[in-house]
Amino acid sequence: MWTDLAVSDGSTMRAWVARPDGAEPHAGLLVLQEAFGVNAHIQDVAGRFAARGFIAIAPELFHRTAPGLDAPYGDFPAVMPHVRAMTPDGMAADLRAAFDWLTGPAQVGRSRVAAVGYCMGGRAAFLANATLPLACAVSYYGSGIVPALADRVPALSGPQLFFWGGRDDHIPPEQYRAVDDALRAAGRPHVSVVFSEAGHAFFCDARSAYHPAAARESWALTLAFLQDHLSQG
Repeated sequence: MWTDLAVSDGSTMRAWVARPDGAEPHAGLLVLQEAFGVNAHIQDVAGRFAARGFIAIAPELFHRTAPGLDAPYGDFPAVMPHVRAMTPDGMAADLRAAFDWLTGPAQVGRSRVAAVGYCMGGRAAFLANATLPLACAVSYYGSGIVPALADRVPALSGPQLFFWGGRDDHIPPEQYRAVDDALRAAGRPHVSVVFSEAGHAFFCDARSAYHPAAARESWALTLAFLQDHLSQG
């Protein structure tokens, strides 16, 4: 279902919410979109996490310039103006609004919130971990983390799991190695996994880049990582 969130800059942002069955306390999860919107795939991913016991919320990160955007995969001319219009401060405010919803109306404990994001959302998941008190975060092929957000590495709240595609035409090996080097230099706990035969967007089963084996294995690792670090909260 959709819900409306108030953002600190005075804007209003829609977010897709998927809830698990049962009334027992649940962990909370920010599910952060690709550049093509909070579309059917992202809503489905939120539902998959809800089926695993998470209250999942997927905020519309383009709400300032393109509320409701749902662009076809590969239509970069439609989405790039909105990607370029985003700022780290604006995105951080959006992430804070979703976090506040989880720890407010959804009644999730503040120590039991994590983030997972894909492509553009992979960078957003890293930013969430650097600006919110998250238990952990997971980034799938998040471009532009280093150098754009290098200064935020020391501020990471929880451990970070990274997934990369060895055949990713958008993110060369030197880019994800730079991320690993920056976290290692700052002493921040992290895990970096490269699927050598997968390309960009390998997790998305709605795209031609989908790599079933990498998607299955990264899903299992993601659930284990979230369980390990959220159980400590």
